[in-house]
Amino acid sequence: MEFSKRYLALGDSFTEGMGDVDGDRPNQVRGWADRVAEQLCADPEWGYANLAIRGKKVGQVIAEQLPVALSMRPTLVSLYMGGNDILRPSVDIDAMMSRYEETVGRLAATGASLLLFTGFDSNGSAIFEKTRGRTAIYNEAVREIAERHGAVIADYWRWREFQDWRYWAPDRLHMGTAGHTLMSRKVLEVLEQDSDIQIPELPPLVEQSWAAKLRADAVWAKEFLAPWVKRRLTGTSSGDSLSARYPRYVSLQAPAAR
Repeated sequence: MEFSKRYLALGDSFTEGMGDVDGDRPNQVRGWADRVAEQLCADPEWGYANLAIRGKKVGQVIAEQLPVALSMRPTLVSLYMGGNDILRPSVDIDAMMSRYEETVGRLAATGASLLLFTGFDSNGSAIFEKTRGRTAIYNEAVREIAERHGAVIADYWRWREFQDWRYWAPDRLHMGTAGHTLMSRKVLEVLEQDSDIQIPELPPLVEQSWAAKLRADAVWAKEFLAPWVKRRLTGTSSGDSLSARYPRYVSLQAPAAR
């Protein structure tokens, strides 16, 4: 099917939809990009493709997704990459952002509208707060690149609602369903598109005792942190065996209310 408007999503687990579990969808996730596409595809002229795969670093996104993206003639592209590089023990931010800008330039040259993301402010995260400075440098580079190439920005860093951890999945690394839903609303606002997305009601805040927090941290470390560290040490990724969720443009419809 030919679409006159084509939204193409590129990147890693953030754009793939990790944390927003849906067993009926490819890779068993839904995510903010799907939710944005569902709103856009209410207009039958819109089609949607998503090449993002969890665990991908900047070099992999460029090598694996960019050539395909250029061949797909998108009219709107969203790009978030770099988070997995920032989490590595060492990273050359300047070199990474040089490759990032080259990628944005090639996408901009197609005539597509571009949506870029800043990184999340990890202030308050016991593990990921150590990368906060790297992310701040990354974000300033993204803002400068957006200005030079006429892109719009979804400014994740400045959206303080996401500091509420009830928007996050149990792995503490990805947004949960509520977070992806909120992100989709915000992205549509940046794109100046109408939306009927309703944000789920958050569960009540529960004050944990010191002992309960320690137990919860221990469970999290065993179930999520240890496998994540093991993948880093062995050079493997949770996305190694996965394919793009929507490699060709589709008209993605919102599910019926349950």
